[in-house]
Amino acid sequence: MTTSGATSVDLIVATVDRRAELDALLDSLDVQTHRDFRVLIADQNEDDRLDDILSRHPDLSIQRLHTRRGLSRARNEALLHLSGDIVAFPDDDCSYPPETLERVTRRFNEQPSLDGITGRATDTAGRSAPSWAKEPAVLTRDNLWNRAISFTIFLRSDVVLGVGNFDEALGLGASTPWASGEETEYLVRAIDKGARIEFDPSLVVQHPEKTLTAGALREAGAREGSSVGYILRKHRYGAAAVARMLVRPAGGALISLVRRDRDRAAFHLATLGGRVRGYRGAG
Repeated sequence: MTTSGATSVDLIVATVDRRAELDALLDSLDVQTHRDFRVLIADQNEDDRLDDILSRHPDLSIQRLHTRRGLSRARNEALLHLSGDIVAFPDDDCSYPPETLERVTRRFNEQPSLDGITGRATDTAGRSAPSWAKEPAVLTRDNLWNRAISFTIFLRSDVVLGVGNFDEALGLGASTPWASGEETEYLVRAIDKGARIEFDPSLVVQHPEKTLTAGALREAGAREGSSVGYILRKHRYGAAAVARMLVRPAGGALISLVRRDRDRAAFHLATLGGRVRGYRGAG
């Protein structure tokens, strides 16, 4: 095994209810070629269901934190315990290819002016959703929407300290309708503070693709759309940007109707309605 310089990494893993998925993530961390990292487990469970899972990974440096429920709340509590040079936020059901941390730390070491990296999500067969961008880019407020997701984000710790906490009105378990988008809003704040964050589509993190019923797909569209609307309003995006974010799901609905895909059309319409409600502050 090799290491890439002396760069240390803190991996914040907020988890609740899951066991096998977390075990699989830790399996992928067991075989990382870069070894200078800690796993901060933000455990939102109210029982000891993780005891045996964590005990199966004695070679990992794990700090277990019992936190309140809610993704953003759990991550915020874990942020109080940072000590690494780089911070990442893997989902409890994703997995890192073996050279992920080696590639990330090498990139930061080679580019001292780089403040963050985002990669691309794939399913277990290596496929990405069509919406993902395909070319490398420096992130901006306008282009980040299809170039980042929480488990592919790697930031220098001084950037995280400068940005501060996640917005607890966003994310799974929030007491609001905006149950996603917390990482996007976080990146907007980082960029607004001058952080240089680059999207590298060759850096991939695997995440299982979920099969949703038509009803669940509509609910996901409404939920995610509402969160996007909230972010657009909170960060005072201009009229052109807001219009683009409304045209996209409207166009998707029209294309789906032409293709006679009613379920996908309903998803896009739910997304459009969610974005409008979120922008108006109605959830």
